[in-house]
Amino acid sequence: MESSEEDDDFPCIESITPQSKVDSLHQSHTEKGIRQLCCELLDLKDAVENLCGNMQTKCLAFLRLSEEAIEMEHELIELRKNVSAQGILVQDLMTGVCRELEEWNQTTGDTHQVQQDPDNNELQDPLLNEVDDHNSFLENIDILLAEHKVEEALEALDAEERNSPELKISEDTSSTVGSSYKCAFLRRKAALEEQLVGIAEQPYISVVELKKALLSLIRLGKGPLAHQLLLKFYGARIQKGIEVFLPSCSVCPRTYPATLSKIVFSIISLTTKESGSIFGDNPAYTNRVVQWAEWEIEFFVRMVKENAPSSESVSALRAVSICIQASLSYCLKLVSQGLKLSKLILVLLRPFLEEVLELNFRRARKVVLDLVEPDGSMPFSPRFASPLSAFATSSDNVLVDSGIRFMFIVEDILEQLTPLTIWHFGGNILIRIGELFDKYMDALIKALPGPSDDDNLTELKDVVLRAETDAEQLSILGIAFTIMDELLPNAVITVWKQQSESEETGSGSAENIMSHPSTAAELKEWRRRLQHSFDELRDHFCRQYVLSFIYSREGRTRLDAQIYVNRDGEEQWGSDPLPSLPFQALFAKLQQLATVAGDVLLGKEKIQKILLARLTETVVMWLSDEQEFWGVFEDDSGSLQPFGLKQLILDMHFTVEIARFAGYPSKSVHQIASAINARAIRTFSARGIDPQSALPEDEWFVETAKSAISKLLSGADESETSEIDENNIILHDTAVSDSDETVSSLSTVESFQSFASASMGELDSPIYSTDPEA
Repeated sequence: MESSEEDDDFPCIESITPQSKVDSLHQSHTEKGIRQLCCELLDLKDAVENLCGNMQTKCLAFLRLSEEAIEMEHELIELRKNVSAQGILVQDLMTGVCRELEEWNQTTGDTHQVQQDPDNNELQDPLLNEVDDHNSFLENIDILLAEHKVEEALEALDAEERNSPELKISEDTSSTVGSSYKCAFLRRKAALEEQLVGIAEQPYISVVELKKALLSLIRLGKGPLAHQLLLKFYGARIQKGIEVFLPSCSVCPRTYPATLSKIVFSIISLTTKESGSIFGDNPAYTNRVVQWAEWEIEFFVRMVKENAPSSESVSALRAVSICIQASLSYCLKLVSQGLKLSKLILVLLRPFLEEVLELNFRRARKVVLDLVEPDGSMPFSPRFASPLSAFATSSDNVLVDSGIRFMFIVEDILEQLTPLTIWHFGGNILIRIGELFDKYMDALIKALPGPSDDDNLTELKDVVLRAETDAEQLSILGIAFTIMDELLPNAVITVWKQQSESEETGSGSAENIMSHPSTAAELKEWRRRLQHSFDELRDHFCRQYVLSFIYSREGRTRLDAQIYVNRDGEEQWGSDPLPSLPFQALFAKLQQLATVAGDVLLGKEKIQKILLARLTETVVMWLSDEQEFWGVFEDDSGSLQPFGLKQLILDMHFTVEIARFAGYPSKSVHQIASAINARAIRTFSARGIDPQSALPEDEWFVETAKSAISKLLSGADESETSEIDENNIILHDTAVSDSDETVSSLSTVESFQSFASASMGELDSPIYSTDPEA
């Protein structure tokens, strides 16, 4: 009863389904199928691994069996020789016994027994006659061999082998006479083979006599031996031809590989033809010719390396380039004969070429960066000297000399290259030229003064190139830009164009055996790399120039956040709102730099635009990223006023208008300035400044910035001394020629008129670009 009451109070749960069963019941067929497929894939993976292991084991076992088979073959040959020798001994013994019996019969006079047994006489006479015939034939062969009449001996052996059934008796026959005669026959045949081999191995044998000997060996059933002798003969001719020519390699260190290539590949071609004419198209012989040709090419490449000039000289680069050109050209001709050897040539010569390239460009770095004199005298090239001499700031300019050295050494390297070398290794060569240009740009970067030059006076003593004045620094940029944008691409493209013209005049079937060539994409990527390296130089100049401008100034002309703090009224402006003094000074500094750039970079308007635009962009980038600048506004200890926010935003509009006025409106400058304005508004709003009541419309800032530029230019025209106060900057002697040719000039009337008519909408489609190719 008690249990029943408990059952009523606590109803019993009949069954609880386990979670695993629920999962199995509701599991989708797709999941089951995926899991089953994964299991099957794992099993398949294990099976494949086991199969690979079994295959490797079987391959090793097969190699061991092959070696054992070769050893067994040698033992079988030795055994056959022993059996042949034993057969000859048995034959000689039988001959001697027969002669002894004949003499004994004659001495005893046993003629009566012979008469009583006529059947036995009839059996013995044919046997004795047959032995006599065989002995007579063998004696005749011995005479022919002794007289070295190999052709007659070959004909006799061939006829005897066709007509004598005894020679076809197997080794296990019961006929002792036939077996002994066959052994004697084979011994004469081996002697004839030795004579033919001796003839073929004579050092001064003619090709006609060699063919006769080889054909005779083929008739004897020694085709593999004859083919081996053919390859040995032509291999000796290659070695002899190379040995005769090697002493002349020092006389012509640049062109000797072409002669060696002709010696080697012409004999390889002749060997292939002779092998086909004598042995036919048998794959076994063809494969042996290919293997032999590969050995000879390896020997040829080794000879080229051992007799090459010093790897760091241009002569070595010319030699390996000619070797590649000549070898691949001959390989192209050998394709019609069934020999494809171009890949082997590339594999063998690639390490040698890379070694020579590495040492040549290492020498080039010394000539360009350390100003080491080249091996030969550096010829005067108007193609390089004329464009670069325009940037000389003195009669003896080391910077211009470095640029001329750079182009001279690069062109000297490029002139050593052949079309097929460029075809296969052009990408590698472009990479190394790019690396050399990177090193040259690094040296020019070190030549520019940095913010911490005073702290590194000991290191500066080791710097070969040094630019102190603005003119010298702009000269560096002009030299680097001219090399990057004009001289270096023209030199490379000229050589690559010669390669293309050579390709067009050559055989179109070269694509079937040659590897992938250097493409236009590689040249485009190379030029992009040069542009990137030059951009680093330009950005370094702009960065150090802006930082020097910012940190070298003291007082109110120093670009500091303090000029926007504690400004409590617009009466400081009066009736003529102007940008803050640092930005007025920046405007004057850019004008001065534009004047110098117009003189130093004459005719290089492209780089002038890019440089001045990047300088303006660097200023706003510094303001955007300088946390110390923004920390002053975010510090609660400082007092912020609406006038400070208004002044900061006017300065940003003024900076944008400087870029627009100079003719290089930059979308990047506008975007960064807008971001600075937005951040300033957020920062001042967080400190309790209401931007809606403190700031006028955007049009007011634009018109005020334009008016400020006009006032500053008017002050520059009327002033004769350079003087800065807290309200205005009067510029001294910064007027620039109003020539239409100098588009970067900041003081031309046309520029100002175009600037006054510009609108903010033009910033959406800027003409500024950091890519000179744009």
